[in-house]
Amino acid sequence: MSWFSLSLLSAFSLATSDAITKKYFSDLSPYMMGLIRLGYALPWLLSALIFIPLPLPDTTFWLCLLIGLPLEATAFYCYMKALKVSPLSLTVPFLAFTPGFIIITGWLLLGEKITPGGFLGIALIITGAYSLNFSKTQYGFLAPLTAIFKEPGSRLMLFTSFIYAFTATFGKLAIIHSSPQFFAVVYFVALTLIISLFFPVMEKKKASVKNFIKKPIIGIILGVIVSISMFSHVLALSLTNVAYMISLKRTSLLFGVMYGALLFKEEKIKERLIGSAIMITGVLLISQLA
Repeated sequence: MSWFSLSLLSAFSLATSDAITKKYFSDLSPYMMGLIRLGYALPWLLSALIFIPLPLPDTTFWLCLLIGLPLEATAFYCYMKALKVSPLSLTVPFLAFTPGFIIITGWLLLGEKITPGGFLGIALIITGAYSLNFSKTQYGFLAPLTAIFKEPGSRLMLFTSFIYAFTATFGKLAIIHSSPQFFAVVYFVALTLIISLFFPVMEKKKASVKNFIKKPIIGIILGVIVSISMFSHVLALSLTNVAYMISLKRTSLLFGVMYGALLFKEEKIKERLIGSAIMITGVLLISQLA
């Protein structure tokens, strides 16, 4: 498959796993939601080791994991909490900020110039975010922007998007120094172990074990879809540059908003679809012109 097809597959499977997680497991804590999502994907990840060649990773690979995993764990918890506390159509669109943050961090940390295309892309993403709450303009011109920071899921996903600007780059570097499949297995197995280590601290053990196994069929389906999202993500990332892949994957925003309408009957879907479409346009502009 091409990087284009793999990126779209990753986008659709990500949005689907988000919808399943919210619909069937949002009655649990954000920590438990994340553990279920990773735990049911773990057997599929481990079984993949039988079929993939095992490279000899170097120091750079392990350094990327050492830096990236704590950031990934933080982002993952915030992601799960955002799914729990707010509508899908007001959370997942904020993942569109990741490419914009990548440009800004490159400017601040590496001295890279922001091109006119990159600047326009960032402006469109902000415009799209404004449009997500366009009906709030009846309370004032700035009301749609202040609504972003009043909605806890929006704030959390915006922070998650910022962290992903760093982890996406570390992930690409780790793939270069190993292989896409090997990175996917090692990275997400390690993430699962990290999340599991805090199990006794974050949750009441008996209740949590019971919650983990009370919906096994849904959990297995979720694990398969999460695994598909992970493998298609790293394979696409290995075939093109980070900005292109992440930009196309952000079509998950539209899928997420549509799931919000179909499964959760969320309100004001039209303005949120328009806002998400504007944000994706900004993301695509960044990937092509930045």
